[in-house]
Amino acid sequence: PAPSPRRAVPLAHAEFGGRGDRLPLVLLHGLFGSRGNFQTVAKALVRGGSGTVRPRGGPRGAPGRGRWPRGRGDRVPLPRQVLTLDARNHGGSAHSPLMTYEAMSTDVQHLLSRLGVTKCILLGHSMGGKTAMTLALQRPDLVERLISVDISPVSTAPVSEFSAYISAMKSVKIPDGLSRSAARQLADDQLSPVVQLPQLRQFLLTNLVEVQGRYVWRVNLEAISHHLADIMNFPLFHKPYPGPALFLGGSNSPYISSKDYPEIQRLFPKADVQYIKGAGHIVHQDKFEEFIAAVLKFLPPP
Repeated sequence: PAPSPRRAVPLAHAEFGGRGDRLPLVLLHGLFGSRGNFQTVAKALVRGGSGTVRPRGGPRGAPGRGRWPRGRGDRVPLPRQVLTLDARNHGGSAHSPLMTYEAMSTDVQHLLSRLGVTKCILLGHSMGGKTAMTLALQRPDLVERLISVDISPVSTAPVSEFSAYISAMKSVKIPDGLSRSAARQLADDQLSPVVQLPQLRQFLLTNLVEVQGRYVWRVNLEAISHHLADIMNFPLFHKPYPGPALFLGGSNSPYISSKDYPEIQRLFPKADVQYIKGAGHIVHQDKFEEFIAAVLKFLPPP
């Protein structure tokens, strides 16, 4: 049965790393994305900054693969647990006609509660960043700190641009029985008059899937187009989020601009705004190493 619009939607997710003593990190993708967008990031963050501490006095390179009897004062932090989620109407998650930030925040809260996570660090890109901000503002007790990647708590890109992409996606026609590569090529050709940037077309095409011999879009285009204004906007909040926040923008992207600073400051008084030089909107793809370094620096020490 289809989930009712008001109820939480079960989210598809993947877990990386171990359940150590550190807070789990939860990664939320952007519009038309999926948890796969953050797979490489998740793996890097599991390992990154876990710095296994060698017990003092032990010889380097001793046999036994670094398994040491643990004495007093040795802290060998386990890898961090990282979760990647598919938002409702995206990836492998269920579809729902409702697509507001309040609804998407509720979905994440339900998943965390199902996984027994009582506090986490949230990182979201674009639409995922707005979901993360919404959750932090609604339930500050659940969010130890927040990272918003290339997005502010204000209204963003003009709806018309995305409406055009959605119309182009809806009008793609692919005959049955084509190979995956031929189907992708055909869809790419049909999208190109409207979606001029090849990288953006490739990104949208990650949503083209084969279901029982037919090619369909796995994103719920109806719900997204119906709620585009909500997705481009941001809900109104009065009470600020008291925890540490990092707004990590790309220097070549217009999505976090100085005119957003007063609103960032109002809602996230402990926010730090940083830009990664040379990165566009998809910061973690454009400047992977620099992105990982900035995130690790912001995470609490092990």
